[in-house]
Amino acid sequence: MKLSDLLSYEDIVIQCHDNPDADAIASGFGLYEYFKARGKDVRFIYSGNFRIKKSNLAYMVSSLEIPIEYVDSLSDLPELLITCDCQYGEGNVRQFPARKVCVIDHHQLSTRIPELSDIRPNMGSCATIIWDLMRNEGMEVSGNLATAMYYGLLTDTNNFSELSHPLDRDMRDYLKADTDLINRLCNMNITLDEVKIAGVALLGFEYHERHKYALLEAMPCDPNILGLISDLFLSVDSVDVCIVYSVVNFGIKFSIRSCTKEVRANELAQYMAKGIGSGGGHNDKAGGFIQQSLMEEAEPDYAQIDDSRRRLAVTTILRRRMHEYFRDCDIFYAGKDKLDTNGLKRYRKKSIRQGYFVPSEIYPLGTQLLVRSLEGDATFKVEEDSIVMIGVRGEVYVSRRSVFEKNYKTIEDKYNLRLEYTPTIKNMDNGQNISLAPYARMCVSQADNVIFAKKIGRTTKVFTKWNPKEYLKGEKDDYIACKESDPDDVYIIDNGIFNESYEEI
Repeated sequence: MKLSDLLSYEDIVIQCHDNPDADAIASGFGLYEYFKARGKDVRFIYSGNFRIKKSNLAYMVSSLEIPIEYVDSLSDLPELLITCDCQYGEGNVRQFPARKVCVIDHHQLSTRIPELSDIRPNMGSCATIIWDLMRNEGMEVSGNLATAMYYGLLTDTNNFSELSHPLDRDMRDYLKADTDLINRLCNMNITLDEVKIAGVALLGFEYHERHKYALLEAMPCDPNILGLISDLFLSVDSVDVCIVYSVVNFGIKFSIRSCTKEVRANELAQYMAKGIGSGGGHNDKAGGFIQQSLMEEAEPDYAQIDDSRRRLAVTTILRRRMHEYFRDCDIFYAGKDKLDTNGLKRYRKKSIRQGYFVPSEIYPLGTQLLVRSLEGDATFKVEEDSIVMIGVRGEVYVSRRSVFEKNYKTIEDKYNLRLEYTPTIKNMDNGQNISLAPYARMCVSQADNVIFAKKIGRTTKVFTKWNPKEYLKGEKDDYIACKESDPDDVYIIDNGIFNESYEEI
């Protein structure tokens, strides 16, 4: 869906969820500005039992001149009603009748949605979706709107620790926010009551010694408080991983921290929310949201209990998922552990077209770069033999010219991979950001690139010879493999990529 698809409507009402947070306010503000600039009769509203009172949100609305209105009802039937940061018919948004309804949201699908919709659960904020839609229409986001969207993303991703998509990072880097106002808003986030909530949560921790993780429950509060509690508790000497959660209206909000290389916080967040919500973030800081409706579908017993026992049930479910995460996983350290190749089949890489990029051709040696892809951000320093490889699904990794020349041959065709997100490179020295597409070239695998490989039967993490600080993760039916020429070069290959890229010898 494009925003321009909605320009046939003249009377437009934009509605965010009841008791709106910063992301909901910023998202609705963005839509309001877009339609106002195109001469539409537009209103931005919210409803529910409570008006905006939280000091940071009230200050955000007044300082940035956001025209949001509280309403109990709509006297006229709007031609188009757009719900943002929520889904029409959900319990957290008062339902108003309209001739046509549109939904723009970043939460998991939980209700029947209209034909006009843009639902992206992998985004860290709804503001990111609005920014992307506005950018695609050629509309510049600046001034008060830029500050609002920046703050919306900041708060919905726990101070950027839970960024879950490259577009989130792109928006964060692109927007020119009023940093003085952002700092003021950030220092208005915690109330005295929330300090008490943090103290009670810290006293009620549950610790699991074998895997050195802790679970803490907090009373309903701003998501930033969960991050504050988890940051503090991770400083305990015997804790490597912690999850702090709160049972709120319509679901469970949680924050995760990790200080061990064997557990990536963002990957654990995705595991905890699998099938019942969404999660994401960074290797050390992450979080997510579990939707009550999806939890009830996945956990039938949970749907039957009353509210007084629901918190205990949540603790039991989260405890079980944490236990299963650690129990159902193997860890392989290349070089230290040996992959038994007896009886394994041999495969060669097909002549699959993929991309590559030579950083030293446009950047001085020693430049610190950040490469951004769907799989996340990775930093490296430009060396004379650095090569950036772009896989068939947009996966990006840094290699060496000697490895490249041994395993690939270049072709003259223009780079033309069609990907969900084209990887970008950011110069960390000056902040300049470019797409890799204009600078990438094409290559194909050499026939003598031979490996041993087998399917894995359960989750496996491999710390490779080339990067012993971060693991590659495979799920059941993915492949663990090693080079025939170098048995210590062990790695994981996604099942789909393996079937596309390799053939048995």
